[in-house]
Amino acid sequence: MNSQYFSAFAALAGSVVGGFMMLASSWLSQKTQARAAQLAHHRTRREELYKDFIEEAARLYADALGHNEAEIAKFVKLYALIGRMRVLSSPKIAEIAQSVANTIIETYQAPNKTFRDLQGVVNSAAIDPLRAFSEACRDELRSSGPLF
Repeated sequence: MNSQYFSAFAALAGSVVGGFMMLASSWLSQKTQARAAQLAHHRTRREELYKDFIEEAARLYADALGHNEAEIAKFVKLYALIGRMRVLSSPKIAEIAQSVANTIIETYQAPNKTFRDLQGVVNSAAIDPLRAFSEACRDELRSSGPLF
């Protein structure tokens, strides 16, 4: 009779261990999927933030090239985007974004550019105020690794 109990106990223990392993595997799989979804969502938020900043900064920079006066209200969205970057991005990204904003302010204070002046600036390979920002964003997004 002891061998019958031993066989029954072994079968029961095997079922418990198998069930536990299946539960653990399922839990780990769901945890991995949830983490991947969270990373994808965070990356998408940063991509949208960077896109919005580039569009707003480019619009303000183009306006600054042709005008000496800037309305402070025009900068609200730009600085709101920089504030969001301080929360979601690395300090380097926020610092470069602030530098872009400073360049735009300096451009407003500089003399207006004519179309002929712009042609000379383009031909001389003048500094693109968003180049460093976009490169830093690309590097940060690449370093976050590929998503599944």
